[in-house]
Amino acid sequence: MEYVKLFLKGIVVGVANVIPGVSGGTMAVVCNVYDKIIALISFNVKRIIESWKFWLPLALGMGFGIIAFSKIITVLLEKFPIPTVYFFEGLVAGSIPLIMRKEKNTRAKKPALLPVEIASFFLGLALMVAMFVFKDDSAKESAVALSQMSAGTIALVFVAGVAAAVAMIIPGISGSFLLLALGMYGTILAAVSSLNIPILAPFALGVMVGLFAGAAAVRLLMEKVPAYTYCLILGLVVGSLITIFPGIPTGVLIVVSILTFALGFAAAYLSSKGETE
Repeated sequence: MEYVKLFLKGIVVGVANVIPGVSGGTMAVVCNVYDKIIALISFNVKRIIESWKFWLPLALGMGFGIIAFSKIITVLLEKFPIPTVYFFEGLVAGSIPLIMRKEKNTRAKKPALLPVEIASFFLGLALMVAMFVFKDDSAKESAVALSQMSAGTIALVFVAGVAAAVAMIIPGISGSFLLLALGMYGTILAAVSSLNIPILAPFALGVMVGLFAGAAAVRLLMEKVPAYTYCLILGLVVGSLITIFPGIPTGVLIVVSILTFALGFAAAYLSSKGETE
């Protein structure tokens, strides 16, 4: 059953990664696999091999989710955008009690939140509010023309890959949204569809560097200041409810949206109930 649960969690994370604005990192937190994924993204080959029972069913689920469900989710977002997004809102909201339990466990004998922990929460929340404020301007970007590759354009694509990978690791921030903000989303999308290797190669290298560097930074924070880190993550996750908010539904959509939100909340809350590790 544990393999099945990991496979299903992988599907959720996989689907999230192909939806602009929805954070794969947030869905990893929702599914309570974020900490273990961060721990695995390293050069410790022995640890990776020994942990195959965790990452293999998760990776298979992610691949299956991207291939089998991305088109379904795309159709649902086109036909029923508000109820579908409310389902993701429910998933995110349902994960909040788990993050709060994790943060409380790191405080151990300290019953009250410290000012720095409160500040960490509001820092994460403020970052997401800022993302929301600038979202409309970023969505207007067009593909950057990179017809002539030079050292400068290669560096630009590489940096975009690093930034997108780090964003995928940070809960609440969508890698695809950050590419929009950098003005590179259309360029990378066009490069993928046309298999433009001169663009994809430095981008892929940047993604690899970003994944390892970002994961190392998060691991360090979780080891040195776990309570502050979880407060920051909590702020990012709560703030992501604002960034993906689809608006207030009207008519029959009110009932449908309430039901989809409740379904998402129950799925996240019940799947993580009692989990702290």
